[in-house]
Amino acid sequence: MTQTIKYRNEKERKIAGYILGAVALVIIGALVYNFVIKKDPAKVLDQVNTEVFSVSVEKPKMRDLKHQLLTSGSLKALEEAVIYPRVSGKLLKNILREGDKVKKGQTISLIERDEVGAKYEPVVVPSTINGVVGRIYLDPGANVVTSTPIALVVNQDTIRIAVDIPERYIGEISKGQKAWLTVEALPNQKFEAVLDLISPVVDSLSRSVAVEFKADNKEGKLMSGMFAKLDISLAEQKNALSLSKKNILENKDGSYYVLVPSADKKTAVKKNIQVGFKNNDHWQISGIAENQPVLNFVFGLKEGSSIEVK
Repeated sequence: MTQTIKYRNEKERKIAGYILGAVALVIIGALVYNFVIKKDPAKVLDQVNTEVFSVSVEKPKMRDLKHQLLTSGSLKALEEAVIYPRVSGKLLKNILREGDKVKKGQTISLIERDEVGAKYEPVVVPSTINGVVGRIYLDPGANVVTSTPIALVVNQDTIRIAVDIPERYIGEISKGQKAWLTVEALPNQKFEAVLDLISPVVDSLSRSVAVEFKADNKEGKLMSGMFAKLDISLAEQKNALSLSKKNILENKDGSYYVLVPSADKKTAVKKNIQVGFKNNDHWQISGIAENQPVLNFVFGLKEGSSIEVK
């Protein structure tokens, strides 16, 4: 005859369940100890899987290493001039349009003076620089005063880009230094730029120095206002034996090492190396042969770890 246990409340039922579960675990543990561990402890150890790291390898290669600084900014023509009228009145006619070449002193637009009872010859609005008409701001008939912009003229034979360089790189830049410009509109082309100007002061807020690069633009592919990325080469080391920096590990004393597979490829072995030129991706190394396999580091991998080389 089965007897049903009745509990006064839900809390009492849960407590009873916890007690019965704990008792069951104690009994199971005692049985395992008496029939397995006590008789043959080695069998228990055999059931424990030693952690094996499945790893790939990288081989040191000869590379040309560059220490680069990447930044960006907007392109500007070497010269840009907003053209204003010399008198007030109405815009009579635009002689030139966007894209037209213009010389200094050449007429861009004509202004008709707006004075009652007097007749004047149209007043010319001349360009103040040689270049190309970039914008015509107004249509004929518009009222203008001496502060009304009529046109924008740009000289884009040379293009410039101003950027801010962090203070810590000041010692690595100098006039005449080269960089490469890229723009989204021309993704497969690079344009050589040269450092032309370095500000003599450091901004106290941003801790940076303003610099300006110039690039030849005789073909007219680059346009004022374009957003450009600038790749500045700070230093370079050619034909250097190098390795991915993520696979180079540091000893407590500040020296460096890598992990290599043992002769049977089953264990990670530590090998000390020396480090030279560094960039963001690869470091120059010595103390290891070219093409010797180096383990790609994974979390938890260390000297003596069991490995399986992919």
